[in-house]
Amino acid sequence: MKLENIDKTRYRKHLNKVILACIVGLIVLSLSISTLVIYLVNDGESSHFWINFAGVVIASFIIGSILAKYKQHPFMYEIAYVWDLKQVLNQIHRKSKKINLAVNENDVTAIEIMYFYYKACIQLYTLDDNTITLSSLNIKAAELDSQIASLNLTINTENFERKSLSAY
Repeated sequence: MKLENIDKTRYRKHLNKVILACIVGLIVLSLSISTLVIYLVNDGESSHFWINFAGVVIASFIIGSILAKYKQHPFMYEIAYVWDLKQVLNQIHRKSKKINLAVNENDVTAIEIMYFYYKACIQLYTLDDNTITLSSLNIKAAELDSQIASLNLTINTENFERKSLSAY
């Protein structure tokens, strides 16, 4: 995965529209499905909780399918990129204990992974306005940068591949 330059304003604008559409779609679909099923099988005495719950589940499935279908649409580019980035960061985070041990032993692959991780987190936190942990993240990134410099390594974020995580 390669870190892309994402326009924060465009990303937030598109994300807000997609979130609003999902909320409206979930409400309309779940109520419509539930109402239709209740109308068709109403016995007048039972609770409709499970029918309503099923309406929400079915509506969620429909909305998820629509999002998956249109993930490659140009309007969804920034949202899909951030979604994919969050998945990669989650995979790295789950293996961070082993990766950090390898970084302490100057393992080049581990250093490349953590370099990507820090740069990606900084980008993600900036896009999502999560400035609370940004300062501590910048300190960790600076420490890694000094380790990279002391080892005379050249690392970029252009060639990160998920398969490199399999070693940890």
